[in-house]
Amino acid sequence: MRSVSLIVLPLAMLAAQPAFAKGCVRGAAAGAVAGHFVGKGHGLLGAAAGCVAMHHHYAKQAKAR
Repeated sequence: MRSVSLIVLPLAMLAAQPAFAKGCVRGAAAGAVAGHFVGKGHGLLGAAAGCVAMHHHYAKQAKAR
C-alpha cells in the first residue's frame, strides 16, 4: 500500500488543476456519506471520488458558458 501511495501522490500533484471549491466540497460531502453507508473505511474514498466527480461537472459547465 505504501508503494502505491508513493506512485499515486506525485502523479496526482502533476495532474492537479485549479479546483472549483464549491463542486469539490459538495461532492466530497455526498461521497463521504455514500461511502460511509457502503462499508467501514470507505468514507474517505467516497469523499475523494465525489470531489473529483463534482470538479469535473463544474469544469464542464464553466467550459460550456
